[in-house]
Amino acid sequence: MNRKLKTFLRRFGIDAPQLSVRPHMPWYWRWMGMVAIVAATCGVAWFTYDFGLEYAGFRKGEATKLREQLDETVRRQQDELAELNARTAAAERQLQMERATYGDLAKQVKALAQENATLKEDLAFFQSLTATGKEGAISVNRFRMLPESVPGEYRYQLLLVQAGERAKEFHGRLQFVLNLQQDGRKVTLMLPESGRADTSKEYQVNFKLFQRVEGLFRIAPNATVKGLQVRIFEGNSDTPKLTYNVTIS
Repeated sequence: MNRKLKTFLRRFGIDAPQLSVRPHMPWYWRWMGMVAIVAATCGVAWFTYDFGLEYAGFRKGEATKLREQLDETVRRQQDELAELNARTAAAERQLQMERATYGDLAKQVKALAQENATLKEDLAFFQSLTATGKEGAISVNRFRMLPESVPGEYRYQLLLVQAGERAKEFHGRLQFVLNLQQDGRKVTLMLPESGRADTSKEYQVNFKLFQRVEGLFRIAPNATVKGLQVRIFEGNSDTPKLTYNVTIS
């Protein structure tokens, strides 16, 4: 009996635990409350971020606009640079063409100057044809021998002149006698060879007052020309009408 009384007093007496009464709330109202709290939190965060950007003077819209302006400036400058490069390339091509033209003109002027000098020399010789020399006499003038780029090749030039106004046409041939130094010994070479004198058209001459003669001869690459003799034969004669000696130092 006492145990039951103590139990009753413990539940409903002064020492009994407090009883709390809570109103019942449906679950969807709870979820709506949570959603509202989350939305309010996001709104506060966005407002804080946007306010921070505005406070710092940086706006996304302004940054996008500024970037577009910079892109447009870069594109315009690239177009201008491409146009300048095209103009520069055209100017360089024009300059190269002008340089090539000037180079050709310079070469032509040099060639004309040399030809003019040659003509003046020829005129001086022509003026002296009737003044000096025996009628029909043959002379060798302005003999030149120039080495070519290939070892052993030489180009020769000379002018044959026949004196007298009434000189007949001369028919004959040339022959070169070369004095060479080769391998420490002296060598004599005849061009053309005696057996080819009548058949080599390169050495045939036919003129009345004058004739320029130019040709090429070859010797051994290790040989050196020390001197030569130019022989002029008339017709089929084996005796030279004229010999002209050239010494090369």
